[in-house]
Amino acid sequence: MTPLLPSLLAALIFPLAVGVAAEEKTDTLRKIADSGVMVLGYHESTIPFTYVSPEGKPQGYSYDFALKIAEAVKRELKLPALQIKHVPFTVQSRFSLVQNGTSDLSCGATTHTTEREKQAAFSNTIFVAGSRLMTRKDSGIKDFTDLGGKTVTTFAGSTSDKILRKRNTEQAARIHIASTFDRGATPLSVLQAGQADAYMMDDVLLYATISETWRPEQWVVTGKPQSFEAYGCILPRNDPAYKKVVDQEIARLMKSGEAEAIYRKWLQSPIPPKGANLGVPMSEAMLELFKNPNDKPFD
Repeated sequence: MTPLLPSLLAALIFPLAVGVAAEEKTDTLRKIADSGVMVLGYHESTIPFTYVSPEGKPQGYSYDFALKIAEAVKRELKLPALQIKHVPFTVQSRFSLVQNGTSDLSCGATTHTTEREKQAAFSNTIFVAGSRLMTRKDSGIKDFTDLGGKTVTTFAGSTSDKILRKRNTEQAARIHIASTFDRGATPLSVLQAGQADAYMMDDVLLYATISETWRPEQWVVTGKPQSFEAYGCILPRNDPAYKKVVDQEIARLMKSGEAEAIYRKWLQSPIPPKGANLGVPMSEAMLELFKNPNDKPFD
């Protein structure tokens, strides 16, 4: 062997080894198989999608999907003793926890957009919502055209936050935006304190919020939806094998009727902690989704 051959072989093999290591690092199924643990991310206060029980356990519509997906991963990997762990996320941390490997799957009320695909992959859609307004019945606000000079609260970094800012920029809407975070003051506390005239968020979340108020009869959800939101679970990017397992299970749930049962459980039946029934009718968009599962955003 000539003196040049060992160095030439090393030059060829080293990039290959690095490539394999990088592939293994992003291989979520391999990571779960090696550790015997799957970590599910959940939001602590997004009724009815993911929230905690009085005992501190995660629950909700999206969490039920996450548990079903974990069962599918268990079957795929033939791991009967797969351990499920949980990690809470906030609106601000939900993507970073998946990006850094802290969470393997985060299901909540996260809207799938093409812009967000730069941060993470998304599963098949699990819910379709429309962004509207919650306000007092006597506020005089009927639609978004009534918001000039008014204060609207929402979560910072949410799709609603971006829509409001876009209206101000493109339509000179003169909306005062009071953005809040997951900790401390919330849009509901700002609204109830009289520091805002309306709260913009996805309609199903607003119905859930009204059920949590002292006097639900004082509030109304109104306004033409400014966008339709496709909720998906957040997954690591560039991991098609893992995404395939997740998507196939969501499609199976929808085709089998199990997803409809989950819908009835959380959106048309009394739910903890107060036993409130949100009574959210199944929309045409949801009926179509259950017939044709897909991972397409609306934007």
